[in-house]
Amino acid sequence: MVNGTLLQFFHWYIPADGSLWNKLKEQADYLTSLGITAVWLPPAHKGVDGANASGYDSYDIYDLGEFMQQGSIRTKYGTRAELVNAVKVAKEKGLQIYVDIVVNHMGGATKKERIKVRRVNPENRNEFISDVFEIDAYTKFVFPGRKGKYSRFIWDHRCFTGVDYAADLDETGIFSIQNEYGSGWEQVIDDEKGNFDYLMFCDIEFRNPAVREELKRWIKWFHDVVPFDGMRLDAVKHVAPQFYNEWLDFVRAEIDPNMFVVGEYWAPGNLPLLEKYLDAVNNRMSLFDASLHHNLYEASRAGNTYDLTTIFDNTLVQVRPLQTVTVVDNHDTQPLQALEAPVKAWFKGIAYALILLRENGYPCVFYPDLYGAHYKDIGGDGNEHEVWLEKCAELEGLLLARKLFAYGKQRDYFDFPNCIGWTREGAKEHKNSGCAVLITNSKEGFKKMEMGQQFAGKVFVDWLKKYDTEVVIDENGWGEFMVKPGSVCVWVLKENITNQ
Repeated sequence: MVNGTLLQFFHWYIPADGSLWNKLKEQADYLTSLGITAVWLPPAHKGVDGANASGYDSYDIYDLGEFMQQGSIRTKYGTRAELVNAVKVAKEKGLQIYVDIVVNHMGGATKKERIKVRRVNPENRNEFISDVFEIDAYTKFVFPGRKGKYSRFIWDHRCFTGVDYAADLDETGIFSIQNEYGSGWEQVIDDEKGNFDYLMFCDIEFRNPAVREELKRWIKWFHDVVPFDGMRLDAVKHVAPQFYNEWLDFVRAEIDPNMFVVGEYWAPGNLPLLEKYLDAVNNRMSLFDASLHHNLYEASRAGNTYDLTTIFDNTLVQVRPLQTVTVVDNHDTQPLQALEAPVKAWFKGIAYALILLRENGYPCVFYPDLYGAHYKDIGGDGNEHEVWLEKCAELEGLLLARKLFAYGKQRDYFDFPNCIGWTREGAKEHKNSGCAVLITNSKEGFKKMEMGQQFAGKVFVDWLKKYDTEVVIDENGWGEFMVKPGSVCVWVLKENITNQ
């Protein structure tokens, strides 16, 4: 079996021209040729901002670009028909499809209701700073463009725990809705801000059984329309794990017992929270390794003062490898986003080697690192900035190295702060597989590493073509491998180069 590799097939600033679904169809052959086995698509439903919406501002989860709502028929990424066609083609080419699920909140309601609320301290959501009083709030969703097609469910204030706007007062804030399902927030894992159930817009009330049943009906409908193989769950830190336990059990019982699921619990440098969440959902999902991303980001900033032997310390992939999706960057960490923490360009090849060529973790590649990106936005300083993200020059080679060579037993040589390496001894089912990987964040380096006696007398060469030198494996299965300053080198059997 070929190593699994996931591609996040979008970034935050992907052009809002409706072309992404068609691009997936056009790129499917190229992606499979590199060894990409699955693509993570952005939220497919209509958002508050219509054709400009990223989809993380959920408006109508049944509108996949089919109805005139929020000022457009298509979404930012295309129409429903284009999505269905692109997924069909991609799956025929051998790609698995992962969809982005955003069910923490909804926005863009067209009707107001008179509801009872209490004001909440934004920095401590467990602290109520008013008695119960009434406001007019946009909490009733009737989806006039869809007119009840696919679902007649009406979302109203009983379906939400809180809102951020009182229309009659023209006041923003956090207002806890007082309803029959509880007068406060749902219990989540994170105690940041006291209780981080509330994130934005109308926060969904999962204690309402009608809501849970509607979301079960919807996901079955969605899978019937778009036969996906996996899901990325947005903002799971803001959702009570009890909901996902019930919902994922339903998905695997009624839709696909092998459904892959990864949750976004973004808590950089806080491994215990990630483990606590996995325990709460009894490993029903994987999580992105926010802790490893934090280490990669810090290492890229620190240069040769960073101790590479510690790069996997306090990371999810180190302690829960079977529940870990590793990333170098994503749409939240890219420049000009609120969680901006991009890995610096000089370190990108190193970072990708660390997630692509090792045994543990399921690596996820970020769209701009494969394709590049160019965009403008307002930064935290209030000024407009222009960003050019160059594609990672080594990424295609590293992806192919994962596809072809990164198999078998792993031997680690994390024995020097500025130069680390490992070997993979290959697997019989992958002809000529096996590789030696060496990384430095300082000057040119070298290291003796064991490939295994089966390679005695074999010649290894630099897959990324930084060296013309050949390395001959000695009678004991060892070789001395080299790496250029501040980079990664991948050494493979010479036959692999001559056969390309």
